[in-house]
Amino acid sequence: MDLKNINQIEEASTLTKKDLIRLGLAVIFMIFVSLYVGNITDQVAGHNLLIVAAVIGGYMALNIGANDVANNVGPAVGSNALTLTGAIIIAAIFEASGAIIAGGEVVSTIKDGIINPEQIKNTDTFIWLMMAALLAAALWLNIATALNAPVSTTHSIVGGILGSGIAAGGTSIVNWPVLVQIITSWVVSPILGGFFAALFLFLIKRKITYQPDMLTAANKFVPLLVSFMAWAFSTYLIMKGLKNIWKVDVITATTLGLAIAIATYFITKPLITHKSKALESTKASVNSLFTIPLICSAALLSFAHGANDVANAVGPLAAINDALVSHDVASKASIPLWVMFVGAVGISLGLALYGPKLIRTVGSEITELDKMRAFCIAMSAAITVIFASQLGLPISSTHTAVGAVFGVGFLREYLKHSNAKRMEEIRAHHEHDAPEKIAAFLNEFKKASIDKKGLMLKELKQQAKIEQEHSLLTKKERKSLKKVYRQELVKRSHLYKIAAAWLITVPLSALLAGILFFTIRGIMLP
Repeated sequence: MDLKNINQIEEASTLTKKDLIRLGLAVIFMIFVSLYVGNITDQVAGHNLLIVAAVIGGYMALNIGANDVANNVGPAVGSNALTLTGAIIIAAIFEASGAIIAGGEVVSTIKDGIINPEQIKNTDTFIWLMMAALLAAALWLNIATALNAPVSTTHSIVGGILGSGIAAGGTSIVNWPVLVQIITSWVVSPILGGFFAALFLFLIKRKITYQPDMLTAANKFVPLLVSFMAWAFSTYLIMKGLKNIWKVDVITATTLGLAIAIATYFITKPLITHKSKALESTKASVNSLFTIPLICSAALLSFAHGANDVANAVGPLAAINDALVSHDVASKASIPLWVMFVGAVGISLGLALYGPKLIRTVGSEITELDKMRAFCIAMSAAITVIFASQLGLPISSTHTAVGAVFGVGFLREYLKHSNAKRMEEIRAHHEHDAPEKIAAFLNEFKKASIDKKGLMLKELKQQAKIEQEHSLLTKKERKSLKKVYRQELVKRSHLYKIAAAWLITVPLSALLAGILFFTIRGIMLP
């Protein structure tokens, strides 16, 4: 056996050991949950059933951490604003903080009102329904993570409740208008996310990186961008992240956000000016100015995600606990501290153990990200939620963030293709000139401002009308020169895989939940 084969065996063995360690820690966490919950709920009727539900809730929390949190920190890691370890530490702290501080004391027992709880008269049936929904959603998230596909945890739990609800009460139990809204969000979320991210990136390119003196332009424009980010994120946090402890209307949230943005501008303006003095007028220097804003955005997104999406893990568990304690089915359920603790710790641990895989996918495998592109993705996530909330549209944070990554990638493709096409047209128009003259013109064109480039192209086209009559090339040959190979900067395999995973999330979770409901009912019935 040669040395190469021995090294491959050693690498495979190391990977297996790491996988076993991660699995072992996850199992230890779920054992801890069972012991912890068993100790503090021993007086509750249906004590053993609650322990099983808590373990499933812990399993769901692990999978949310493994899959969903990557969207918050992936772009920052992919752009090298944060190391993978640093991102996991920041996300774990802020996810847990958001869950415990702002996760809320009450949760809706039926996520997004997808089914009508009034049609479920039997408490036992309701508990089995919730257990099946929670387990089905967790299993699908586990599968999606193994397939390297970021999917919506909200859609997963909605699909689970839909499937187990139909299994328990038939199709009449479903709130179909709400389901239509959720289906609409499959399309709306990624499109809005991609649109806003591409818009911000185009704005940055036009105002900064396409300018002759990038650093001077950055000194003027970056403080405005950071201030706008402060407005977007403060408004987003007030409206969404803190909604469970402080309810305000959109006008109040926007006004407070504006005040924070103005303060941010006067703080960041001198800091950026001071830092710029030691930098050169290059794209790399401009990128470095976005490092701190990106770290802040990753932390704030994680806090808001912990406050909002912890309900996906603990909501059904809180509903089961409430049903066992009250012996009734309610539309709202209080969240005991122990339930929130299971969700917060589970999300953080799932991120640390299995999150790196999806963080790399979102941060670097779909398209190449620098700090400016990652900044646009973070901005898009906040702006999209604010915009969609005012339209009354249900938005998936996962679909929004991943859509923003694709939006940035496809804009880069378009701009690269457009620029390459211009270069080929310039060469075609100068086909009889000396190579030195062509190179000089191209160099001048690359350094020119947006307005000057437009003038140069206009003059070139006017000159081409005269030269075309005397050209040695045929019209067909001239046209073929303009056909530029379209460089793919977005991995199509990831696009197709993620889109397919999104499409099947609700129906597959529903199918799994229906099967599990009948299985659990069959076990529980005498």
